Amino acid sequence: MGPVTAGVLQLLALVAALALLHVPLGDHMARTYSSTRHLRVERWIYRGIGADPDAGMRWPAYLRAVLALSAVGVLLLYLLQRMQGVLPGSYGFGPVGPGQAFNTAASFVANTNWQSYAGEQTMGHVVQTAGLTVQNFVSAAVGMAVAIALVRGFTRSRTAELGNFWADLVRGVVRVLLPVAAAGALVLVACGALQNLSGIHDVGQFTGGAQQWNGGAVASQEAIKVLGTNGGGYFNANSAHPFENPTPFSNLFQVFLILLIPFALTRTFGVMAGSVRQGRAVLGTMAALWLGFTALMMWAEFSHHGPALQAAGGAMEGKEVRFGVGGSAIFAVATTMTSTGAVDSFHSSFTGLGGGIALAGMMLGEVAPGGTGSGLYGMLVMAVVAVFVAGLLVGRTPEYLGKRIGPREMKLAALNILVTPALVLVLTAASMALPTPPSSILNPGAHGLSEVLYAFTSAANNNGSAFAGLAADTDWYNTTTGLAMLLGRFLPMVFVLALAGSLAGQRPVPVTAGTLRTEKPLFAGLLAGAVLIVTGLTYFPALALGPLAEGLA
Repeated sequence: MGPVTAGVLQLLALVAALALLHVPLGDHMARTYSSTRHLRVERWIYRGIGADPDAGMRWPAYLRAVLALSAVGVLLLYLLQRMQGVLPGSYGFGPVGPGQAFNTAASFVANTNWQSYAGEQTMGHVVQTAGLTVQNFVSAAVGMAVAIALVRGFTRSRTAELGNFWADLVRGVVRVLLPVAAAGALVLVACGALQNLSGIHDVGQFTGGAQQWNGGAVASQEAIKVLGTNGGGYFNANSAHPFENPTPFSNLFQVFLILLIPFALTRTFGVMAGSVRQGRAVLGTMAALWLGFTALMMWAEFSHHGPALQAAGGAMEGKEVRFGVGGSAIFAVATTMTSTGAVDSFHSSFTGLGGGIALAGMMLGEVAPGGTGSGLYGMLVMAVVAVFVAGLLVGRTPEYLGKRIGPREMKLAALNILVTPALVLVLTAASMALPTPPSSILNPGAHGLSEVLYAFTSAANNNGSAFAGLAADTDWYNTTTGLAMLLGRFLPMVFVLALAGSLAGQRPVPVTAGTLRTEKPLFAGLLAGAVLIVTGLTYFPALALGPLAEGLA
């Protein structure tokens, strides 16, 4: 079997597995967020945090709860890292430096999991499990809660309440993330992923001598890392490390976990909106963009020039032999078109066009299918833009799911879309122009620009993957990427929740003969076009100076 055929078969198996669980998981999440019943363990949690799960929240209160929880998460994770030297299970690792501790705390709370450090040489077991893994669950649940709040904004009328954040948060963790992550961890252990709490020990080498390795609860952290579209690896090599990702099957399984919830949430949206066809339209748009980018990536990495690349059957530099070009290409697109950031290969070693495809996947706003929760609310904001454009074309007031899209809604949608590009382009320009940061660039020229552009695109979009080749553990990059992660995560949530509140307060608009049918393929095509055009107009000049210039050279 040739490498291209193997890659295509992996893609087909992945699509079949996602299709199999799309309906049951989507329906389960719809029941989870619509239920009025609280599980016993959930009531214990509510009493512990002093929350009333039945109290309705207007969008400002919902937002304050999101920001308060996240601020406390940043502070606690920062302190945990700074105190590592006196914690049990640190195995001689000292406290993490202030800049690195801030960057890491911001990263994991913002669901970015950007890492400019080697995990196995920096973090002990307590920080890894009680700090990083906990935030993997919490940050993913926060994104899902905000997405559900926006769905309620579309489905509710003449009310100011969007639900209860604490109930949405706890249910997302207890009823969705914990059970699926536990099952995923068992599969990874069966594949050979590490799961223990052993310390540092010497491992003999075939060529003689010894090498030091430390153990850890790797499989359990790996499962929620990919399921919650987080991305932070236990080891520096991330999902390319055999302790995290041992086999080709575990590699494809991790891609499956990355895409599972973001795609299933479209079914949840359709069920809660009372029209599964609306969910299918959003799903079709996401799936078409994801499959298109995957096909382009596989073409870019398999279509090559030169005898070395032809002999290897593809652009194998920076890729694990056990995964091959096909598996690495599928993983790269999945991780950059969601807010995951886990990597099983060295993205900087991809072909020039392949690296550009990974960059463009993040620049779409990670909406195809996007992060856990953030992908759905990002795509619904784009749907608001798409129906507004369609309304202008036919001279009719735009409507979506029975809600009028007026000036207030469009301003909030536009602000949501503009936040991330502003952060990416301004900080990239500053990093290239100021005298100190360029010393971190190890590959000058077009590729060096791509590395810096990739770093801030990854940070502001809460992705977390790195192009590599950029020395990012500096005061400048720790501070600027940390700020980009926090602003890129929480400013869009401000506008999304404000949009949800505005929509929930409206009266429903009756469907007429002139209403745009947003469940039809025509609207799905319009929505995909809006995503691509907005991204192209925003980022094409930067892409032309970086990956496109390198790929065409």
